[in-house]
Amino acid sequence: MSHETMKLRPKIALYEPDIPQNTGAIIRICSCLGADLEIIEPCGFLFNDKRLKRVVMDYMDKKMIKFYQDYKEFFKSKKNQRVILMTTKASVSYATFNFKINDTILFGRESAGVPKKIHVLINNKLKIPMVDNKRSLNIASSVAIILAENLRQNKFFNNV
Repeated sequence: MSHETMKLRPKIALYEPDIPQNTGAIIRICSCLGADLEIIEPCGFLFNDKRLKRVVMDYMDKKMIKFYQDYKEFFKSKKNQRVILMTTKASVSYATFNFKINDTILFGRESAGVPKKIHVLINNKLKIPMVDNKRSLNIASSVAIILAENLRQNKFFNNV
């Protein structure tokens, strides 16, 4: 990976995550695939939670994680950047979307997604198509699918 590629990295953002094991798995995914992680607080757990630490193992790099006090701070920092919301309420499939390497891809709470006030702030809303009568994938699985597609489209690993 070149130095220039390291500057442009996809960002995964979690809106008020509430399950420590899922957040731990997402930290590990981001660490292994070269993405930054952004967390919009409040979280439903503390970062010294044993359940989080058990999943994260030694993959936690605090430099790759940025915390925002709330969604207002998050969106203020993104005013000149593209934010993409992953939601089961979208009509557009991720497979037809053109990702950019420095996109911020936002995922909602495991228990409730994101509220309407967040939906109205975002133009790009995508879904992962699923078979009928299924509600949603685990958030960590969804992050892995979408992050891998972003990296594939942007040829992130071609020189590795």
